[in-house]
Amino acid sequence: MNRTIHLSLVLISLLISQSFTQAADGNPDKIWKILFLGNSITKHGPAPKIDWTGNWGMAASAEAKDYAHLVLRSLAETTGKTPEAMIENIVDFERNYATYDLVEKRKNIFAFKPDVVVLAIGENVAPLKTDEAKAAFKSSLVKLLQALKADNHPVILVRSCFWADPAKDAALKQACQEVGGVFVDISALGKDQANFARAEREFKNAGVANHPGDRGMQAIATALLETMKNCKLISTH
Repeated sequence: MNRTIHLSLVLISLLISQSFTQAADGNPDKIWKILFLGNSITKHGPAPKIDWTGNWGMAASAEAKDYAHLVLRSLAETTGKTPEAMIENIVDFERNYATYDLVEKRKNIFAFKPDVVVLAIGENVAPLKTDEAKAAFKSSLVKLLQALKADNHPVILVRSCFWADPAKDAALKQACQEVGGVFVDISALGKDQANFARAEREFKNAGVANHPGDRGMQAIATALLETMKNCKLISTH
């Protein structure tokens, strides 16, 4: 065999072997773009009426302390680069899931084409008191997640509610599993009062105070990052 060809084949073989090793160990290059879809816990603009002046996850003390930015910082430290991120509040979908056409009204979200989607909703959904309501919420979730997966098939992470709700969390989990996503159960976090913002500082508005504080935000971020490691989206060493 021609020596040049032989060396080329050896090099190709080594490169292929390296790529399989990276995939097995957790390839840090798997997350180039990440999409966070949530409610006020994910992002809330200034609202003077409730004494909230931030434009990040309520009620973190700073943008860098909300769960989305904590995840991004950790990814940057682990992989050496910060993924391109989109952080969107979709509370209108939560409150009107049966009729709200997110695909049509928020085209920017679907044009982003992320590698990973974090869906963190449910807290603003009206109580699911009937089987019909539970089925309708689940159906709307499945449609949303299928639309998000339609083009480039991102990894889907669906987080349970911070304020645990068995009916909502069950629908979130079932919809997640139906589309091949990964469910992240954070239901225990809301049982620890230290995770609430009111445990860290005083707020004029009780609703804001009831949101996760810096400790709660870190706990949410940690749960998501551990799931990403388990899915081998990021390196574990």
